[in-house]
Amino acid sequence: MKMYPLVLLAVLFSFQSRAQQNNFNLIVGTYTNSCESKGIYVYDFNAQTADFKLKSTSEKVINPSYLTVSADNKQVYSVNENGAQSGVSAFAFNSKSGSLQLINQQSSKGADPCYIINDSKNVIVATYSGGSISVFGKNKNGSLSDFKQVIRHHGKSVNAQRQESPHVHMVQFTPDKKFVLANDLGTDKIYVYQYNPNAKAKILEIKDSVAVKSGSGPRHLTFSRNGKFTYLLQELDGSLTVFSYKNGGLKMVQETQVVSVDFKGDIGAADIHVSPNGKFLYATNRGTANTISCFEILKNGHLKSIETIATLGKGPRNFTIDPTGKFLLVAHQYSNDVVVFHINAVTGKLTDTGKRIELCAPVCLVFGK
Repeated sequence: MKMYPLVLLAVLFSFQSRAQQNNFNLIVGTYTNSCESKGIYVYDFNAQTADFKLKSTSEKVINPSYLTVSADNKQVYSVNENGAQSGVSAFAFNSKSGSLQLINQQSSKGADPCYIINDSKNVIVATYSGGSISVFGKNKNGSLSDFKQVIRHHGKSVNAQRQESPHVHMVQFTPDKKFVLANDLGTDKIYVYQYNPNAKAKILEIKDSVAVKSGSGPRHLTFSRNGKFTYLLQELDGSLTVFSYKNGGLKMVQETQVVSVDFKGDIGAADIHVSPNGKFLYATNRGTANTISCFEILKNGHLKSIETIATLGKGPRNFTIDPTGKFLLVAHQYSNDVVVFHINAVTGKLTDTGKRIELCAPVCLVFGK
């Protein structure tokens, strides 16, 4: 009889542990100049039920449109997309309470930063209007050092309205962290930089640039789970290009589309991600379509179209997949909500859960522990 309380305690502890394993922090970056927003929102998200609860918000942060979380979950870094006054912010993050405390801010050294990544040494930012890449060091308390390096791109492409100058839209580490890839919508190129994390000045050194179809506008890319393939989404024409990848080298092996051949509306391809199990790739298209496309990733890295469905909102700017691979969440910048879809693990197809997170102009969704 004396063992019963211990057994009951063990069972309760087991249930509590499982519950905790199913819950993740969902961190949302927003625009603050179009409607009422405090900036960054932190939700507790249950990856078994898709239930969510607001935990915390930042205070009076200007346009923290894109975010990145440190590997130890102790800091959140955001851009502050604000024209010539744009910046980069570092926050201390309490993953249990979800609280965010501003540590410091730096000038982004380029107008309208639109993507941000980090590792243990550096924070790297892509600026759209600035057409540049800025590199900041990390201090011991997680704050941002003064800038270490600024790289400005040069050139233009065939779309006079959108490609009149460089527009760096994304920076991304390669899986081996030896290189950083930078997509430039304005010049129709992917730039490949050697990454030297411990260098004092030349953290990024150009190795190569890869031209894509003129007028396509490279926006976001992602890698296959085995790191052998790179998938590039082009904003202006909806192209989706597959490259084989090895040691900083990209070789095109397939090109497909996120729009049908007879599509007549405005195209605004936006975001792209691979499912945690590595079997499926998803890509969003804004414009007049407001859709998300699902592709099966074949053994040779090529893509096979599965379906294209409505995202059930306007302006699907960014989306993410929860770490368990059960739910896909789409942030709608213009209808002011996050729509939660269930992922069929066998087919990759999406079904609406009916659950919505209502908030002002969500732009970036990031899961943390």
